[in-house]
Amino acid sequence: MARHVFLTGPPGVGKTTLIQKASEVLKSSGVPIDGFYTEEVRQGGRRIGFDVVTLSGVRGILSRTGSEPPPGKRECRVGQYVVDLTSFEQLALPVLRNAGPSSGPGRRVCVIDEIGKMELFSQPFIQAVRQVLSAPGTVVLGTIPVPKGKPLALVDEIRNRSDVQVLSVTKENRNHLLPDIVTCVQSGMQ
Repeated sequence: MARHVFLTGPPGVGKTTLIQKASEVLKSSGVPIDGFYTEEVRQGGRRIGFDVVTLSGVRGILSRTGSEPPPGKRECRVGQYVVDLTSFEQLALPVLRNAGPSSGPGRRVCVIDEIGKMELFSQPFIQAVRQVLSAPGTVVLGTIPVPKGKPLALVDEIRNRSDVQVLSVTKENRNHLLPDIVTCVQSGMQ
């Protein structure tokens, strides 16, 4: 039976919105939940990058268009976006470590939105995701991209795990998926 729930679908279809709504429903029903989501950053109607936002409201830079990497750091680029690994890791890694096996008894949910090209530049992030997926008592609610182009090893690994259920989000089903997502996460906590 699936313990972890991952949403997939094309960019802009509503995966993050569903993750946020599911997080609110789970939190209001008393489920211990932590994690992060990614959010577009717009300026003058134009997307200039992405931020990482923890469920407790702390925000940091994931990427920006055309910015230069910090001095002494290698450039990690996805299309027009330069990934700020330091900022991403400072926010995401503590959240993932808190969801791991050493964080005390009882079941909890860890939100990881998303496990995509930008985030996968971080080796510590990859290790932390694997640890959270294997941590007893932790249910992951996350998002992964639709496969296209060169396969992403960790994404393929997640898709092929026997304890993962992948739900495809489409424009047609996105307004009806929320109860299914919440039910899947709650059954993973049993």
